[in-house]
Amino acid sequence: MEKGGDVLGVFKRLAKGISAVGDSVKEESGKDFCLDEKYGYIHSCPTNLGTGMRASVHIDLPGWTKEGVDKLKARCEELALQPRGTRGESGGQTGHTYDISNKHRLGYSEVQLVQTMIDGVNT
Repeated sequence: MEKGGDVLGVFKRLAKGISAVGDSVKEESGKDFCLDEKYGYIHSCPTNLGTGMRASVHIDLPGWTKEGVDKLKARCEELALQPRGTRGESGGQTGHTYDISNKHRLGYSEVQLVQTMIDGVNT
């Protein structure tokens, strides 16, 4: 997590870390992560099949808090986004700060998923 709006910098740091972990796994085991050309990386959790990329940002949305969470969820659905509270997937929401992320994980590249989050938040 990083304060500010340098999404590209965060993405580059993530990619570097993933590469380092992959290199270490290969060095230790002689094997690569399981990658399918069509479906992406294979995970134990089916909801993360594909890239597994969940790009999110914490953003203050006082107007949407006033309108109600159901209206925020509906707007996010239109933008292929998912709103959560800042306490995680099931931790609830406090105040008017939300965790907004891309809704989809399968069938899109990492760049497409990050761009979906950026475009939606900037809408």
